[in-house]
Amino acid sequence: MAIQIKDLEQLKVMRRAGLLVGQTLQLLRENIKAGMTTAALDAIAAANIKRGGGTSNFLGYHGFPATICVSINDEIVHGIPGTRVINDGDIVSIDCGAIIDGWHGDAAISIGIGTVALEDQKLMDTCEESMWVGIAAGKNGARLSDIGHAIEQYIDSQGKYGILQEYGGHGIGTEMHQEPHVLNFGKGGNGPEIIPGMALAIEPMITRGSPKTKVLSDKWTVVSTDQSRGAHFENSYVICPDGKPFVLTALDGGKAELARFGIETSELLA
Repeated sequence: MAIQIKDLEQLKVMRRAGLLVGQTLQLLRENIKAGMTTAALDAIAAANIKRGGGTSNFLGYHGFPATICVSINDEIVHGIPGTRVINDGDIVSIDCGAIIDGWHGDAAISIGIGTVALEDQKLMDTCEESMWVGIAAGKNGARLSDIGHAIEQYIDSQGKYGILQEYGGHGIGTEMHQEPHVLNFGKGGNGPEIIPGMALAIEPMITRGSPKTKVLSDKWTVVSTDQSRGAHFENSYVICPDGKPFVLTALDGGKAELARFGIETSELLA
C-alpha cells in the first residue's frame, strides 16, 4: 500500500482546494430550496468552482457527467444532477470536489429541506457526528482502522442504522481517490499508522434501514435496496508536520468541532 505523504507547501495548495469545496457546499446550503432542480444546484457549484480558480474533479471522472453528485432520499451517493425537482421534506446529499494546481479537495453534506421528519433529522445528525468522531479518532499515531471502529461504535450507539459496506473514505492528494481505503466499520488497532503528511477523506454513509445497496441503470446512482432514506457526510483532513490535525474542507479548519473532543488543530494551514 503506497500512501502519499505531503509536505507543508503541498498541503497549503490542498487547503486552497479544500476551502473552495467547503465554500461551494456552504453556498449550495444557502441556496437550496424546494422547487429547484438538482441541475440548478450543479450550475451554482460549477460557477463557484470556476470563480474560485478551480476545476471539478467529478466532471468526467470515469465518465461522470456533472460537477457535483446530488442524491435524494433513498439515493445514498453518486446521484446525477438533472431535471429532478427537490421537494419539502427531502434529504438531499451533495458531494463536491475541486482541483487547484493539481491538488484535490473532496467533501459532502446532507441537507433536510423544509419540514423534515424527526427520524430523518436524527439520521443526518448521527451521520455527521460520526464523521467528526472518526476524524478525532484518526489522530497522529493512531491506526487506520481506529477511524472506522470509532465511526461504527458511535452510529450503533445512536440507533439501528445501516452502515454501507461497499463504500468508504480514502486517501486524497494529487488524485481524488488514493490509498488507503478507509472503512466506516471494523475493529480498531489495525492498518497503517497515521502520520504527519497523510491526508484522508472521511465519509460515513448510512441508512435508516438495511446497509444493502444497488446501482441504478445510469451506472452511478447508489440506492438502498429497501428504499430506506440515507445520509452522507464527508470532510478531508490531514495530520500536519506539527502532528496536529487540520480539516482541509472545513471553513475553520475543523477548529470548533475538534475542540469538543479536546483536540487542538494545527495553525500551520490557518
